[in-house]
Amino acid sequence: MIFFWVCAWGLLLLPFHAAAADTQSAEPAQRSSRQAPDDASDRIVFLWGGNAANGELIGMFYDTRQLHFQDPRAPRFLLVDRKGRVAFGIGGYVKVTASYDFEGAVPNRDFLTYDIPVPGNPSQRNQFQMDASTSHLFFKLVGDNAVLGKFSVFVDGDFRAGQNYGFRLDQAYVQARGFLIGQTWSTFVDAAAAPPTIDYEGPTGMTSVRNVMARYTLNLGKHWQMALAAEAPSVTCTLDEGYNASISQRMPDIPFYVQYGWNGGHDHIRASGLLRGLSYRDLVAERNRSVLGWAVQLSGITHITRKLSLYYQGVYGYGYGEYLNGLSDEGFDLIPDPDTQGKLYAPETLGYVAGLQYAFSPKFFISASYSQSRVYSKQGALSPESYRYAQYIVGNAFYNLTTDCSIGIEYLYGRRSNLNRQDGEANRINTMIRYNF
Repeated sequence: MIFFWVCAWGLLLLPFHAAAADTQSAEPAQRSSRQAPDDASDRIVFLWGGNAANGELIGMFYDTRQLHFQDPRAPRFLLVDRKGRVAFGIGGYVKVTASYDFEGAVPNRDFLTYDIPVPGNPSQRNQFQMDASTSHLFFKLVGDNAVLGKFSVFVDGDFRAGQNYGFRLDQAYVQARGFLIGQTWSTFVDAAAAPPTIDYEGPTGMTSVRNVMARYTLNLGKHWQMALAAEAPSVTCTLDEGYNASISQRMPDIPFYVQYGWNGGHDHIRASGLLRGLSYRDLVAERNRSVLGWAVQLSGITHITRKLSLYYQGVYGYGYGEYLNGLSDEGFDLIPDPDTQGKLYAPETLGYVAGLQYAFSPKFFISASYSQSRVYSKQGALSPESYRYAQYIVGNAFYNLTTDCSIGIEYLYGRRSNLNRQDGEANRINTMIRYNF
């Protein structure tokens, strides 16, 4: 019955709208992205220091075009300075989830396909969990002055540091005149093209990583945008003990993209690239070596009709495993080269996700997507029990009870396959309640 239910949702072809989980209308927004919504004054609690801030300044809090589905939206509380040129917002959301695994359990709060046991463990076929650690708290300052122009300062985090709900910094940056300095979603990540999921990790084949960076974004007219960045590298390797070792990285990751947008920037298609210098120690040759890692990605969002949207991402390359949901922190940036002892090489890797979202009304939408991540390794490079590919299928529904409170339910199916052709499967039902403030 569950399988039939998911297939039926898949036929409805539900797409992604960047703000649908909050309170955005199902129809594409036609107002300027720098203007506050008409009902902003009904929702926001203002503390004026003098002159009221203009609508364009307040509208900077409501620009959702580049936001990930899991990112918090506009804050409930705003403080405005005496001249009305600076506004400070405090916001976030409380998110509580409950999940049940059956016919295969994932030993993780998130639905990580890499962690699916292969072969399946008959003693761990079912699991019930509850979690509130993905709740968010953020602080945002926006302003306009002669030196910086329109600028923003943003600090955001969840509560996933350790096992006791410690605060974890997710984003912290300063943005002005096209420059961004600090930590946020990597320039190689198309955050707005992420599908809507209750699952915090999201699809296995989606690029999803936050880096510390220096980035410059250039807007070329109404439709074109380009960006280039230098980002802090994070490299994980599968080592051949006694023959090679990890060392500090010696160059930043270099991501870039070119994007064409329309419908006020709410629809776009983006072509991205990534260059990496992956360093390690060859203990046989007693020397440090570097391997070139690279990747290309095509991603975007398209509103097919006023209610139906398509989202998609496809990425291919060598040595970029740290950027993929299904492979992050699992040692797939570099793996042993079976042809030469002591050497590591960057494996060929593929990831993709595609899905649809259908909005029945401004309060209710459904979505479904399919994703896969795959590693093509040389014969003998990894053990037979090593990862070969994984699949991730999700179908969900979200409903806004009020302007700030939403609920959701979703079904997740995951399958992991190893090099020895053994498979493992898992199923999960997720439920959620989320209140934005």
